[in-house]
Amino acid sequence: MKILVVDDSTAMRLMIIKTLRQAGFGDNDVVQAADGKLGLEKIEEENPDLVLADWNMPNMTGIEMLQALREAGNNVTFGFITTEATPPMRELAKNSGAKFLISKPFTVEMFEQVLGAVIT
Repeated sequence: MKILVVDDSTAMRLMIIKTLRQAGFGDNDVVQAADGKLGLEKIEEENPDLVLADWNMPNMTGIEMLQALREAGNNVTFGFITTEATPPMRELAKNSGAKFLISKPFTVEMFEQVLGAVIT
């Protein structure tokens, strides 16, 4: 399985990748992108099975990236890892096609529980 991690913070991308490993998902191929626009390019190049994206990023936000994917007919499994976890944002994410939203700060247990239900 290939996982794309999209976040404008290099440190956060590395923390997400480390947490993926600690949660038992280290055998997956992980690629990275620094914003939603670059994320769309990576999706086209790499054809990942799962996208983990931040909400707030420059150039193109995570929700804009998700909406662009769905408008293009791409149904890749998509989830947010973000500090933005208000009920309206969770609703917008769900209605836009996100499978889950993990709040920052996150834990290994959160990844195990949420991603364990998504990664098969």
